[in-house]
Amino acid sequence: MGPFGGTAKGGARHAGRIAAAAAVLAALAIGLPTYAAYRRDIRAARARVASGSLIAETRSGPIEYAIVGEGSPVLMVHGAGGGYDQGLDIGAPLARNGMRIIAMSRFGYLRTPLPPEAAAAAQADAHAHLLDALGIARAAIIGASAGALSAMQFALRHRERCSALVLLVPVAYVPRPGGAPSISAPPGIRHALEWALRSDFLFWAVPRVRRGAVIRAFLGTPPEVVARASAAEQARVATMLDHILPIAPRRAGLMNDAKLVTSIERYELERIAVPTLALSAADDLYGTFDAAKYTAEHIAGARFIGYPGGGHLCVGYEDDVVTRIAAFLSQ
Repeated sequence: MGPFGGTAKGGARHAGRIAAAAAVLAALAIGLPTYAAYRRDIRAARARVASGSLIAETRSGPIEYAIVGEGSPVLMVHGAGGGYDQGLDIGAPLARNGMRIIAMSRFGYLRTPLPPEAAAAAQADAHAHLLDALGIARAAIIGASAGALSAMQFALRHRERCSALVLLVPVAYVPRPGGAPSISAPPGIRHALEWALRSDFLFWAVPRVRRGAVIRAFLGTPPEVVARASAAEQARVATMLDHILPIAPRRAGLMNDAKLVTSIERYELERIAVPTLALSAADDLYGTFDAAKYTAEHIAGARFIGYPGGGHLCVGYEDDVVTRIAAFLSQ
């Protein structure tokens, strides 16, 4: 999932009261049967994220993780709005291709707490500390969307631990005319965040009223691309959207990511000395196509794969994305 534009935190207590009042008003407006459906769905979402992971005690504090598959270890670093569950969603096809996917929850997501220092470099150190706790000396790393920042830092700060680097629709630095931000914000994202992040109920309800707008704003993908996609791809998009819930235990991570992506620095790409693959789509509404291309051009021997469409989720190209990454990591 894509990075989110910045929003003000405000007082936690005040925001909580607003969220509670908004939820009550919305429940009255849509009727009790619909609210009962929300209660059913949110219970299922909370049960899902509570039962599929473990906690590793590391030098960076507790880190939530899950492992799927057998074979060479691959550290899966999720994007904004994710957690270990998003990492599993992205990594499951690779696990079926003979890889051992280690999906963690980054700082502030689900059961991994947000420490005082949560910049990309600190997150990269946490990735290394998780490998220490799991007894893994070296692994490939895949950084998806906002997870690309710490994945690149991992390759820079812990190069002896990194066997390969994959950047999937990466949030990364790219020079823009007039000093414009490297990453763009899809239309409506800031307004959507102001409301949706206030409560699980609002985030559950809004896609049922304006699904296309939510796909555009939160998933960085043109809704018409999803409408033309196969049933399997539409189901993948629906799963990605559904798996943002519950949003309450992801809020701290989302706010931290929003802060990080507003001021992206250029890393010393020329110092990255591991095999690197970067992939993106030309119509990604977060603008990661240029960032992926620029990054690959400045890492020695790196390869860039650009798709003509598909948005931030590379809709319509998932099979090719999986095939390309699996082939790259198996070399």
